[in-house]
Amino acid sequence: MSGGGGRSGAAGALPDAGRGADAGGGSGGSGGSSGMGGTAGNGSAGVAGSGGAAGVSGAAGRDGGAGSGQAGAAGSGGMGGAGGTGGGAVIKNDVFWKDTAGSLMYSQGGGVLRAGNTYYWYGVNYGGAATYAANPANKNSDTSFVAITTYSSTDLANWKFEGNALTYASMASKLTMSQSTWIGRVGATYHATTKKYVIIGQYLGTPDTQQFFATSDTPNGAFEVQGTQAVLTNVVNNNCGDQSIFTDDDGQAYIVCSSLSGRSNLYVIPLRPSDYLQAQPATKIFGGAGREGNAMFKYNGRYYACSSDLHGWNASHAYCISATNILGPYAAEFVMGNTDKDFSHVTQTGLFVTVKGSSQELVIFGGDRWSDFAGNGIGYNQWTPLTFVGTTPSMQSLSAWSIDAAAGTWAVAPGNNFVLNPSFEADRVATNPPAGWLTTAGSDVQDTHSGNFAWQLSGAATVHQTIADLPNGTYTLSTWIKGTASGTLFAKGCGGADQSVALGGSSAWSQLSITGMSISGGTCDVGASSTSGMTTLDDFTLTKN
Repeated sequence: MSGGGGRSGAAGALPDAGRGADAGGGSGGSGGSSGMGGTAGNGSAGVAGSGGAAGVSGAAGRDGGAGSGQAGAAGSGGMGGAGGTGGGAVIKNDVFWKDTAGSLMYSQGGGVLRAGNTYYWYGVNYGGAATYAANPANKNSDTSFVAITTYSSTDLANWKFEGNALTYASMASKLTMSQSTWIGRVGATYHATTKKYVIIGQYLGTPDTQQFFATSDTPNGAFEVQGTQAVLTNVVNNNCGDQSIFTDDDGQAYIVCSSLSGRSNLYVIPLRPSDYLQAQPATKIFGGAGREGNAMFKYNGRYYACSSDLHGWNASHAYCISATNILGPYAAEFVMGNTDKDFSHVTQTGLFVTVKGSSQELVIFGGDRWSDFAGNGIGYNQWTPLTFVGTTPSMQSLSAWSIDAAAGTWAVAPGNNFVLNPSFEADRVATNPPAGWLTTAGSDVQDTHSGNFAWQLSGAATVHQTIADLPNGTYTLSTWIKGTASGTLFAKGCGGADQSVALGGSSAWSQLSITGMSISGGTCDVGASSTSGMTTLDDFTLTKN
Protein backbone atom coordinates (compact mmCIF):
# COMPACT_ATOMS: atom_id res chain seq x y z
CA MET A 1 0.00 0.00 0.00
CA SER A 2 1.11 3.52 -0.70
CA GLY A 3 -0.26 6.68 0.78
CA GLY A 4 0.07 7.47 4.42
CA GLY A 5 -0.06 9.82 7.25
CA GLY A 6 2.76 11.70 8.84
CA ARG A 7 1.22 14.86 10.16
CA SER A 8 2.04 18.18 11.73
CA GLY A 9 0.88 19.57 15.05
CA ALA A 10 2.13 19.00 18.55
CA ALA A 11 -0.09 16.07 19.42
CA GLY A 12 0.68 12.93 21.30
CA ALA A 13 0.74 9.87 19.06
CA LEU A 14 -2.29 7.61 18.90
CA PRO A 15 -1.98 3.98 19.92
CA ASP A 16 -2.07 1.30 17.29
CA ALA A 17 -5.17 -0.75 16.65
CA GLY A 18 -5.10 -4.43 17.50
CA ARG A 19 -2.01 -4.23 19.72
CA GLY A 20 -3.04 -4.23 23.35
CA ALA A 21 0.42 -3.30 24.61
CA ASP A 22 0.37 -0.10 22.59
CA ALA A 23 -3.31 0.67 23.03
CA GLY A 24 -3.54 -0.04 26.72
CA GLY A 25 -3.60 -3.04 29.01
CA GLY A 26 -4.40 -6.48 27.63
CA SER A 27 -3.49 -8.07 24.34
CA GLY A 28 -5.49 -7.36 21.23
CA GLY A 29 -6.68 -10.12 18.96
CA SER A 30 -5.41 -10.02 15.41
CA GLY A 31 -7.85 -8.84 12.75
CA GLY A 32 -9.16 -10.95 9.92
CA SER A 33 -7.77 -10.66 6.45
CA SER A 34 -10.66 -8.66 5.11
CA GLY A 35 -11.39 -4.99 5.24
CA MET A 36 -11.52 -2.75 2.25
CA GLY A 37 -9.32 -4.08 -0.46
CA GLY A 38 -8.54 -7.23 1.49
CA THR A 39 -8.38 -10.31 -0.62
CA ALA A 40 -10.58 -12.36 1.65
CA GLY A 41 -13.25 -9.70 1.78
CA ASN A 42 -15.17 -11.10 4.71
CA GLY A 43 -12.72 -11.99 7.46
CA SER A 44 -13.69 -10.84 10.91
CA ALA A 45 -11.74 -8.81 13.40
CA GLY A 46 -10.23 -10.63 16.34
CA VAL A 47 -11.33 -10.11 19.90
CA ALA A 48 -10.11 -6.76 21.06
CA GLY A 49 -7.80 -6.27 23.96
CA SER A 50 -8.75 -3.63 26.46
CA GLY A 51 -8.75 -0.23 24.84
CA GLY A 52 -6.11 2.33 25.53
CA ALA A 53 -6.62 5.75 26.90
CA ALA A 54 -7.86 8.37 24.56
CA GLY A 55 -5.21 10.15 22.57
CA VAL A 56 -4.65 13.72 23.64
CA SER A 57 -5.73 16.25 21.09
CA GLY A 58 -2.90 18.06 19.41
CA ALA A 59 -2.37 21.71 19.99
CA ALA A 60 -3.87 23.81 17.28
CA GLY A 61 -1.52 25.03 14.64
CA ARG A 62 -1.49 28.70 13.84
CA ASP A 63 -4.43 29.65 11.70
CA GLY A 64 -3.46 30.74 8.23
CA GLY A 65 -4.53 34.16 7.12
CA ALA A 66 -7.50 34.27 4.81
CA GLY A 67 -5.71 36.40 2.24
CA SER A 68 -7.43 37.96 -0.69
CA GLY A 69 -7.21 35.22 -3.27
CA GLN A 70 -6.37 31.95 -1.49
CA ALA A 71 -7.78 30.63 1.74
CA GLY A 72 -5.39 30.36 4.65
CA ALA A 73 -4.51 26.88 5.85
CA ALA A 74 -6.27 25.79 8.99
CA GLY A 75 -4.19 24.91 12.02
CA SER A 76 -3.27 21.26 12.02
CA GLY A 77 -4.90 19.36 14.83
CA GLY A 78 -2.16 16.80 15.14
CA MET A 79 -3.22 13.19 15.51
CA GLY A 80 -5.03 13.10 18.80
CA GLY A 81 -8.48 12.87 20.23
CA ALA A 82 -9.69 9.65 18.67
CA GLY A 83 -9.40 7.32 21.61
CA GLY A 84 -7.38 4.13 21.44
CA THR A 85 -9.20 0.94 20.49
CA GLY A 86 -7.77 -2.55 20.77
CA GLY A 87 -9.70 -3.92 17.79
CA GLY A 88 -12.19 -2.91 15.13
CA ALA A 89 -12.72 -3.27 11.42
CA VAL A 90 -9.80 -2.07 9.31
CA ILE A 91 -10.13 0.40 6.46
CA LYS A 92 -7.24 0.15 3.99
CA ASN A 93 -6.62 2.92 1.50
CA ASP A 94 -4.46 2.94 -1.64
CA VAL A 95 -5.88 -0.36 -2.86
CA PHE A 96 -8.85 -1.29 -5.01
CA TRP A 97 -11.55 -2.12 -2.49
CA LYS A 98 -13.36 -5.44 -2.65
CA ASP A 99 -16.79 -6.37 -1.37
CA THR A 100 -17.55 -9.24 0.99
CA ALA A 101 -17.76 -11.63 -1.98
CA GLY A 102 -14.24 -10.69 -3.06
CA SER A 103 -15.36 -8.71 -6.12
CA LEU A 104 -14.00 -5.28 -6.96
CA MET A 105 -16.16 -2.40 -5.77
CA TYR A 106 -17.22 0.30 -8.21
CA SER A 107 -18.66 3.38 -6.52
CA GLN A 108 -17.51 6.85 -7.54
CA GLY A 109 -19.03 10.28 -6.99
CA GLY A 110 -21.61 9.00 -4.52
CA GLY A 111 -22.93 9.25 -0.98
CA VAL A 112 -23.75 7.20 2.12
CA LEU A 113 -27.15 6.93 3.84
CA ARG A 114 -27.76 5.28 7.21
CA ALA A 115 -30.95 3.26 7.67
CA GLY A 116 -31.20 1.77 11.15
CA ASN A 117 -27.82 0.27 11.97
CA THR A 118 -26.89 -0.27 8.33
CA TYR A 119 -25.05 2.14 6.05
CA TYR A 120 -25.94 2.15 2.35
CA TRP A 121 -23.42 3.50 -0.13
CA TYR A 122 -24.61 4.63 -3.55
CA GLY A 123 -22.18 5.55 -6.33
CA VAL A 124 -21.56 5.26 -10.04
CA ASN A 125 -19.90 2.41 -11.89
CA TYR A 126 -18.21 3.86 -14.97
CA GLY A 127 -16.95 1.81 -17.90
CA GLY A 128 -13.36 2.90 -17.33
CA ALA A 129 -13.23 1.74 -13.71
CA ALA A 130 -12.93 -1.97 -14.49
CA THR A 131 -10.45 -1.24 -17.28
CA TYR A 132 -8.12 0.75 -15.02
CA ALA A 133 -8.36 -1.69 -12.11
CA ALA A 134 -7.26 -4.47 -14.48
CA ASN A 135 -4.28 -2.42 -15.69
CA PRO A 136 -3.56 0.65 -13.52
CA ALA A 137 -0.59 1.58 -15.67
CA ASN A 138 -2.96 3.14 -18.20
CA LYS A 139 -5.57 5.76 -17.34
CA ASN A 140 -8.54 6.20 -19.67
CA SER A 141 -11.39 8.58 -20.42
CA ASP A 142 -14.23 6.05 -20.45
CA THR A 143 -16.98 7.75 -18.41
CA SER A 144 -19.68 5.63 -20.03
CA PHE A 145 -22.46 4.87 -17.56
CA VAL A 146 -22.83 1.28 -16.37
CA ALA A 147 -24.94 1.55 -13.21
CA ILE A 148 -25.55 3.22 -9.87
CA THR A 149 -24.42 0.59 -7.39
CA THR A 150 -25.62 -0.11 -3.85
CA TYR A 151 -23.38 -1.53 -1.11
CA SER A 152 -24.29 -2.09 2.54
CA SER A 153 -22.24 -2.31 5.73
CA THR A 154 -22.70 -2.26 9.49
CA ASP A 155 -19.04 -1.56 10.30
CA LEU A 156 -18.10 0.83 7.43
CA ALA A 157 -15.20 -1.40 6.42
CA ASN A 158 -16.75 -4.56 5.01
CA TRP A 159 -19.28 -3.89 2.24
CA LYS A 160 -21.83 -6.24 0.70
CA PHE A 161 -22.91 -5.65 -2.89
CA GLU A 162 -26.69 -5.30 -2.80
CA GLY A 163 -27.15 -4.88 -6.54
CA ASN A 164 -27.61 -2.02 -8.97
CA ALA A 165 -30.01 0.68 -7.88
CA LEU A 166 -30.24 1.99 -11.45
CA THR A 167 -28.79 0.61 -14.68
CA TYR A 168 -28.35 2.10 -18.11
CA ALA A 169 -31.38 0.13 -19.32
CA SER A 170 -33.64 1.25 -16.46
CA MET A 171 -32.62 4.91 -16.83
CA ALA A 172 -32.77 4.90 -20.63
CA SER A 173 -36.36 3.66 -20.42
CA LYS A 174 -37.28 6.93 -18.67
CA LEU A 175 -34.76 9.44 -20.05
CA THR A 176 -33.37 10.40 -23.44
CA MET A 177 -29.80 9.16 -23.16
CA SER A 178 -27.06 6.99 -24.61
CA GLN A 179 -24.40 4.92 -22.85
CA SER A 180 -22.07 7.94 -23.02
CA THR A 181 -24.56 10.31 -21.35
CA TRP A 182 -23.06 11.70 -18.15
CA ILE A 183 -24.67 10.37 -14.96
CA GLY A 184 -22.91 11.32 -11.76
CA ARG A 185 -22.63 13.00 -8.36
CA VAL A 186 -25.40 10.91 -6.85
CA GLY A 187 -26.70 10.87 -3.31
CA ALA A 188 -29.61 9.41 -1.40
CA THR A 189 -32.05 10.34 1.35
CA TYR A 190 -35.23 8.97 2.93
CA HIS A 191 -38.65 10.65 2.96
CA ALA A 192 -40.48 9.62 6.12
CA THR A 193 -43.99 10.57 4.95
CA THR A 194 -43.93 8.84 1.57
CA LYS A 195 -41.71 6.08 3.01
CA LYS A 196 -39.58 6.28 -0.11
CA TYR A 197 -35.83 6.17 -0.50
CA VAL A 198 -34.81 8.85 -2.99
CA ILE A 199 -31.70 9.04 -5.19
CA ILE A 200 -30.83 12.44 -6.68
CA GLY A 201 -28.05 12.97 -9.18
CA GLN A 202 -26.86 14.66 -12.36
CA TYR A 203 -28.13 13.78 -15.81
CA LEU A 204 -26.67 15.48 -18.87
CA GLY A 205 -29.88 16.20 -20.71
CA THR A 206 -30.85 18.91 -23.20
CA PRO A 207 -29.48 21.52 -23.34
CA ASP A 208 -27.28 20.91 -20.28
CA THR A 209 -27.01 19.29 -16.85
CA GLN A 210 -30.27 18.43 -15.10
CA GLN A 211 -31.22 16.79 -11.82
CA PHE A 212 -32.85 13.38 -11.88
CA PHE A 213 -34.96 11.92 -9.09
CA ALA A 214 -35.55 8.19 -8.49
CA THR A 215 -37.34 6.27 -5.73
CA SER A 216 -37.50 2.84 -4.14
CA ASP A 217 -39.47 1.28 -1.29
CA THR A 218 -36.27 -0.18 0.17
CA PRO A 219 -32.70 1.13 0.46
CA ASN A 220 -31.26 -1.89 -1.35
CA GLY A 221 -33.92 -2.33 -4.01
CA ALA A 222 -34.22 -1.28 -7.63
CA PHE A 223 -34.97 2.43 -8.02
CA GLU A 224 -37.23 3.98 -10.65
CA VAL A 225 -36.69 7.41 -12.23
CA GLN A 226 -39.58 9.73 -11.37
CA GLY A 227 -38.54 12.85 -13.24
CA THR A 228 -35.92 15.52 -13.95
CA GLN A 229 -35.43 19.22 -13.27
CA ALA A 230 -33.57 21.44 -15.73
CA VAL A 231 -33.68 24.76 -13.88
CA LEU A 232 -32.75 25.35 -10.25
CA THR A 233 -34.10 28.70 -9.10
CA ASN A 234 -31.47 31.25 -7.96
CA VAL A 235 -28.56 29.16 -9.30
CA VAL A 236 -26.19 30.83 -11.78
CA ASN A 237 -26.39 29.06 -15.16
CA ASN A 238 -29.53 27.23 -13.96
CA ASN A 239 -28.03 24.05 -12.52
CA CYS A 240 -25.19 22.43 -10.59
CA GLY A 241 -21.57 21.77 -11.42
CA ASP A 242 -20.59 19.24 -8.74
CA GLN A 243 -22.99 18.29 -5.95
CA SER A 244 -23.93 15.96 -3.11
CA ILE A 245 -26.96 15.27 -0.93
CA PHE A 246 -27.04 16.27 2.75
CA THR A 247 -29.79 15.19 5.17
CA ASP A 248 -30.09 17.24 8.35
CA ASP A 249 -30.94 15.89 11.80
CA ASP A 250 -34.60 16.86 11.32
CA GLY A 251 -34.80 14.74 8.16
CA GLN A 252 -34.89 17.62 5.69
CA ALA A 253 -32.67 16.91 2.67
CA TYR A 254 -30.65 19.38 0.58
CA ILE A 255 -28.56 19.54 -2.56
CA VAL A 256 -25.17 21.12 -1.84
CA CYS A 257 -23.55 22.25 -5.06
CA SER A 258 -21.53 24.73 -7.07
CA SER A 259 -22.91 26.55 -10.08
CA LEU A 260 -22.64 25.09 -13.55
CA SER A 261 -19.86 26.48 -15.80
CA GLY A 262 -17.26 28.24 -13.66
CA ARG A 263 -18.46 26.82 -10.35
CA SER A 264 -17.64 30.04 -8.51
CA ASN A 265 -20.86 30.06 -6.47
CA LEU A 266 -21.87 27.52 -3.81
CA TYR A 267 -25.48 26.82 -2.86
CA VAL A 268 -27.66 24.99 -0.37
CA ILE A 269 -30.89 23.87 -2.07
CA PRO A 270 -33.72 22.32 -0.03
CA LEU A 271 -35.64 19.47 -1.63
CA ARG A 272 -39.43 19.81 -1.82
CA PRO A 273 -40.68 18.80 1.64
CA SER A 274 -43.68 16.84 0.36
CA ASP A 275 -41.67 14.16 -1.47
CA TYR A 276 -38.04 15.29 -2.20
CA LEU A 277 -38.73 14.93 -5.93
CA GLN A 278 -38.10 18.58 -6.80
CA ALA A 279 -35.55 21.19 -5.74
CA GLN A 280 -36.73 24.40 -4.08
CA PRO A 281 -35.13 27.86 -4.59
CA ALA A 282 -31.43 27.91 -3.71
CA THR A 283 -29.58 30.00 -1.13
CA LYS A 284 -26.08 31.14 -2.10
CA ILE A 285 -23.56 30.49 0.68
CA PHE A 286 -20.25 31.32 -1.05
CA GLY A 287 -18.91 33.24 -4.02
CA GLY A 288 -15.33 33.52 -5.22
CA ALA A 289 -12.88 30.97 -6.56
CA GLY A 290 -14.23 28.06 -8.56
CA ARG A 291 -14.91 24.98 -6.42
CA GLU A 292 -15.96 21.39 -7.16
CA GLY A 293 -16.39 18.11 -5.26
CA ASN A 294 -18.94 19.85 -3.02
CA ALA A 295 -20.05 17.98 0.12
CA MET A 296 -21.38 18.84 3.58
CA PHE A 297 -21.25 17.45 7.12
CA LYS A 298 -22.50 18.61 10.50
CA TYR A 299 -20.48 18.36 13.71
CA ASN A 300 -21.45 19.62 17.17
CA GLY A 301 -24.27 21.67 15.69
CA ARG A 302 -22.08 23.36 13.08
CA TYR A 303 -22.42 22.90 9.30
CA TYR A 304 -19.32 22.51 7.13
CA ALA A 305 -19.52 22.88 3.34
CA CYS A 306 -16.30 21.60 1.78
CA SER A 307 -14.99 21.43 -1.77
CA SER A 308 -11.87 21.20 -3.91
CA ASP A 309 -9.97 23.20 -6.50
CA LEU A 310 -10.98 23.04 -10.13
CA HIS A 311 -8.38 20.37 -10.88
CA GLY A 312 -10.51 18.17 -13.09
CA TRP A 313 -10.01 14.55 -12.09
CA ASN A 314 -6.93 15.39 -9.99
CA ALA A 315 -6.33 15.79 -6.27
CA SER A 316 -6.75 19.00 -4.29
CA HIS A 317 -6.69 20.70 -0.93
CA ALA A 318 -10.04 20.61 0.86
CA TYR A 319 -11.59 24.06 1.28
CA CYS A 320 -14.34 24.58 3.87
CA ILE A 321 -16.74 27.20 5.14
CA SER A 322 -18.85 26.76 8.27
CA ALA A 323 -21.97 28.17 9.93
CA THR A 324 -24.40 27.43 12.75
CA ASN A 325 -27.36 27.74 10.34
CA ILE A 326 -27.40 25.64 7.17
CA LEU A 327 -28.45 28.68 5.13
CA GLY A 328 -25.74 30.86 6.62
CA PRO A 329 -24.14 33.26 7.08
CA TYR A 330 -20.94 31.24 6.63
CA ALA A 331 -17.53 32.25 8.00
CA ALA A 332 -14.49 32.84 5.79
CA GLU A 333 -13.15 29.94 3.75
CA PHE A 334 -10.21 27.96 5.14
CA VAL A 335 -8.10 24.99 4.05
CA MET A 336 -8.90 21.89 6.08
CA GLY A 337 -5.94 20.92 8.26
CA ASN A 338 -3.47 18.36 6.87
CA THR A 339 -4.94 18.39 3.35
CA ASP A 340 -2.18 20.59 1.92
CA LYS A 341 0.73 18.15 2.35
CA ASP A 342 -0.67 15.32 0.24
CA PHE A 343 -3.74 16.98 -1.30
CA SER A 344 -6.30 15.13 0.79
CA HIS A 345 -4.56 11.75 0.51
CA VAL A 346 -4.43 12.27 -3.26
CA THR A 347 -8.18 12.80 -3.60
CA GLN A 348 -10.77 15.50 -3.94
CA THR A 349 -13.69 15.92 -1.57
CA GLY A 350 -16.38 13.38 -2.38
CA LEU A 351 -18.56 12.58 0.62
CA PHE A 352 -18.68 12.67 4.40
CA VAL A 353 -20.04 10.00 6.74
CA THR A 354 -21.11 10.99 10.24
CA VAL A 355 -20.93 8.15 12.76
CA LYS A 356 -22.91 8.85 15.93
CA GLY A 357 -21.30 6.31 18.22
CA SER A 358 -21.91 5.44 21.83
CA SER A 359 -18.58 6.98 22.87
CA GLN A 360 -18.24 9.88 20.45
CA GLU A 361 -19.29 11.31 17.12
CA LEU A 362 -16.89 10.65 14.25
CA VAL A 363 -16.80 12.25 10.81
CA ILE A 364 -15.18 10.33 7.95
CA PHE A 365 -13.74 12.16 4.95
CA GLY A 366 -14.59 10.10 1.85
CA GLY A 367 -12.18 11.24 -0.84
CA ASP A 368 -12.76 10.48 -4.51
CA ARG A 369 -9.55 9.43 -6.23
CA TRP A 370 -10.48 9.51 -9.91
CA SER A 371 -7.46 7.38 -10.77
CA ASP A 372 -9.21 5.68 -13.68
CA PHE A 373 -9.30 9.05 -15.44
CA ALA A 374 -6.28 10.78 -13.82
CA GLY A 375 -3.88 7.83 -13.44
CA ASN A 376 -2.80 9.19 -10.06
CA GLY A 377 -2.55 6.05 -7.98
CA ILE A 378 -4.30 2.89 -6.88
CA GLY A 379 -7.88 2.75 -5.64
CA TYR A 380 -10.92 4.93 -6.19
CA ASN A 381 -12.06 5.57 -2.62
CA GLN A 382 -9.84 6.84 0.19
CA TRP A 383 -11.58 7.22 3.55
CA THR A 384 -9.86 8.93 6.48
CA PRO A 385 -11.03 10.17 9.91
CA LEU A 386 -11.37 13.82 10.85
CA THR A 387 -10.25 15.29 14.17
CA PHE A 388 -11.22 18.67 15.59
CA VAL A 389 -9.56 21.38 17.64
CA GLY A 390 -12.49 23.52 18.69
CA THR A 391 -14.44 24.05 15.47
CA THR A 392 -11.44 23.48 13.18
CA PRO A 393 -11.34 20.09 11.41
CA SER A 394 -8.20 18.26 10.28
CA MET A 395 -7.99 15.21 8.04
CA GLN A 396 -5.79 12.36 9.28
CA SER A 397 -4.10 11.01 6.15
CA LEU A 398 -3.82 7.29 6.83
CA SER A 399 -3.41 4.26 4.63
CA ALA A 400 -4.70 1.84 7.31
CA TRP A 401 -6.91 2.57 10.30
CA SER A 402 -9.43 0.71 12.41
CA ILE A 403 -12.93 1.86 13.24
CA ASP A 404 -15.47 0.80 15.84
CA ALA A 405 -18.64 2.06 14.18
CA ALA A 406 -20.78 1.31 17.23
CA ALA A 407 -18.58 3.39 19.54
CA GLY A 408 -17.51 5.99 16.98
CA THR A 409 -13.83 5.49 17.82
CA TRP A 410 -10.82 4.85 15.61
CA ALA A 411 -7.09 4.18 15.77
CA VAL A 412 -4.11 3.83 13.45
CA ALA A 413 -3.94 0.23 12.24
CA PRO A 414 -0.89 -1.99 11.78
CA GLY A 415 0.56 -1.57 8.30
CA ASN A 416 -0.20 2.14 8.04
CA ASN A 417 2.27 4.03 5.86
CA PHE A 418 3.27 7.20 7.71
CA VAL A 419 4.89 8.88 4.68
CA LEU A 420 2.84 11.68 3.10
CA ASN A 421 2.59 11.78 -0.70
CA PRO A 422 4.83 8.70 -0.86
CA SER A 423 4.35 8.19 -4.60
CA PHE A 424 4.65 11.87 -5.59
CA GLU A 425 1.13 11.81 -7.05
CA ALA A 426 -0.49 14.66 -5.10
CA ASP A 427 0.62 17.36 -7.53
CA ARG A 428 -1.19 17.12 -10.84
CA VAL A 429 1.79 18.67 -12.66
CA ALA A 430 5.57 18.38 -12.34
CA THR A 431 6.74 20.66 -9.54
CA ASN A 432 9.62 21.25 -7.15
CA PRO A 433 9.31 20.54 -4.30
CA PRO A 434 6.53 17.96 -4.52
CA ALA A 435 3.74 18.31 -1.94
CA GLY A 436 4.82 17.15 1.52
CA TRP A 437 8.54 16.97 0.68
CA LEU A 438 11.60 19.21 0.92
CA THR A 439 14.30 19.12 -1.74
CA THR A 440 17.70 20.63 -2.46
CA ALA A 441 17.56 19.57 -6.11
CA GLY A 442 15.87 17.01 -8.32
CA SER A 443 12.80 16.81 -10.52
CA ASP A 444 9.51 15.04 -11.13
CA VAL A 445 9.82 12.43 -13.87
CA GLN A 446 7.32 10.14 -15.55
CA ASP A 447 9.48 7.01 -15.62
CA THR A 448 7.67 5.58 -12.59
CA HIS A 449 7.24 2.48 -10.47
CA SER A 450 3.54 3.41 -10.19
CA GLY A 451 1.29 6.31 -11.10
CA ASN A 452 2.20 9.45 -13.04
CA PHE A 453 5.26 10.76 -11.21
CA ALA A 454 8.47 9.68 -9.45
CA TRP A 455 11.32 11.78 -8.07
CA GLN A 456 14.73 11.81 -9.72
CA LEU A 457 17.97 12.73 -7.96
CA SER A 458 20.91 13.85 -10.11
CA GLY A 459 24.35 14.85 -8.86
CA ALA A 460 24.25 16.35 -5.38
CA ALA A 461 20.56 16.30 -4.40
CA THR A 462 18.27 15.42 -1.47
CA VAL A 463 14.54 14.77 -1.05
CA HIS A 464 13.15 14.30 2.47
CA GLN A 465 10.25 14.93 4.86
CA THR A 466 9.94 15.13 8.64
CA ILE A 467 7.14 12.96 9.97
CA ALA A 468 5.52 13.84 13.31
CA ASP A 469 3.33 12.05 15.87
CA LEU A 470 4.96 8.65 15.39
CA PRO A 471 4.30 6.04 18.09
CA ASN A 472 7.46 4.70 19.73
CA GLY A 473 8.57 1.41 18.25
CA THR A 474 10.50 -0.39 15.55
CA TYR A 475 9.95 0.57 11.92
CA THR A 476 10.92 -0.29 8.36
CA LEU A 477 11.68 2.43 5.80
CA SER A 478 11.54 1.43 2.12
CA THR A 479 11.55 2.96 -1.33
CA TRP A 480 11.65 1.71 -4.90
CA ILE A 481 14.72 2.87 -6.84
CA LYS A 482 15.93 2.78 -10.41
CA GLY A 483 19.42 3.98 -11.37
CA THR A 484 22.95 3.82 -10.06
CA ALA A 485 23.61 7.05 -8.17
CA SER A 486 26.00 7.18 -5.24
CA GLY A 487 24.13 8.18 -2.11
CA THR A 488 21.95 6.91 0.75
CA LEU A 489 18.42 6.18 1.87
CA PHE A 490 18.33 7.67 5.38
CA ALA A 491 16.40 8.17 8.61
CA LYS A 492 17.60 10.96 10.89
CA GLY A 493 16.55 12.56 14.17
CA CYS A 494 14.37 9.60 15.13
CA GLY A 495 15.35 9.45 18.81
CA GLY A 496 18.33 7.15 18.36
CA ALA A 497 21.31 6.80 16.07
CA ASP A 498 20.82 8.03 12.51
CA GLN A 499 20.55 5.18 10.01
CA SER A 500 21.26 4.86 6.31
CA VAL A 501 21.87 2.38 3.53
CA ALA A 502 23.65 2.90 0.21
CA LEU A 503 21.35 3.53 -2.75
CA GLY A 504 23.00 1.09 -5.13
CA GLY A 505 20.31 0.13 -7.64
CA SER A 506 20.28 -0.91 -11.27
CA SER A 507 18.56 -0.14 -14.56
CA ALA A 508 15.44 -1.99 -13.31
CA TRP A 509 13.18 -1.08 -10.39
CA SER A 510 14.19 -2.66 -7.07
CA GLN A 511 13.17 -2.06 -3.47
CA LEU A 512 15.63 -0.74 -0.90
CA SER A 513 14.92 -0.87 2.85
CA ILE A 514 16.23 0.03 6.28
CA THR A 515 14.86 -2.48 8.77
CA GLY A 516 14.78 -2.57 12.56
CA MET A 517 14.73 1.23 12.92
CA SER A 518 14.02 2.35 16.48
CA ILE A 519 11.91 5.52 16.66
CA SER A 520 11.15 7.40 19.87
CA GLY A 521 10.13 10.93 20.64
CA GLY A 522 7.51 11.14 17.92
CA THR A 523 9.45 12.51 14.94
CA CYS A 524 11.71 11.17 12.21
CA ASP A 525 13.20 12.73 9.07
CA VAL A 526 13.26 10.28 6.16
CA GLY A 527 14.48 10.59 2.61
CA ALA A 528 17.30 9.98 0.18
CA SER A 529 20.32 11.89 -1.03
CA SER A 530 22.79 11.47 -3.86
CA THR A 531 26.32 12.74 -4.36
CA SER A 532 26.81 11.75 -7.99
CA GLY A 533 25.06 9.89 -10.77
CA MET A 534 21.31 9.64 -11.25
CA THR A 535 18.58 7.60 -9.54
CA THR A 536 14.77 7.67 -9.51
CA LEU A 537 12.72 7.10 -6.35
CA ASP A 538 9.07 6.11 -5.97
CA ASP A 539 6.60 4.60 -3.49
CA PHE A 540 8.21 5.37 -0.12
CA THR A 541 6.85 3.54 2.94
CA LEU A 542 7.46 3.92 6.66
CA THR A 543 5.61 1.22 8.59
CA LYS A 544 5.65 0.18 12.24
CA ASN A 545 6.69 -3.43 12.78
